[in-house]
Amino acid sequence: MPSPEPTANDGIHSESFLHALMRRQLRLSIACAAAFLVVLLGLPLANYFLPDLMATRVAGFPFTWLVLGILFFPFVWVIAWIFIRRSIALETAEAAAVRGSNTRR
Repeated sequence: MPSPEPTANDGIHSESFLHALMRRQLRLSIACAAAFLVVLLGLPLANYFLPDLMATRVAGFPFTWLVLGILFFPFVWVIAWIFIRRSIALETAEAAAVRGSNTRR
């Protein structure tokens, strides 16, 4: 059974719209994952290469435990917040572009 032909109002649901949006969201996901991996892998590397700095006591805790126990969770929340805000902005911009191109027809 052939698929129905898209109409002017189907621009927001078209294949090209979805592919462009998915491509931009993939780039955003990779950037957020890279930021997470930098912190996740950076802490053990910092412990290995900068042991004196990481052993420095801050508020009674070694700096390593301060980063791991207190700062890591908020950092993950910030990454998630950035991802959600930018993802919504991407969807809004794409939808506005499609609506704008449909009104010109």
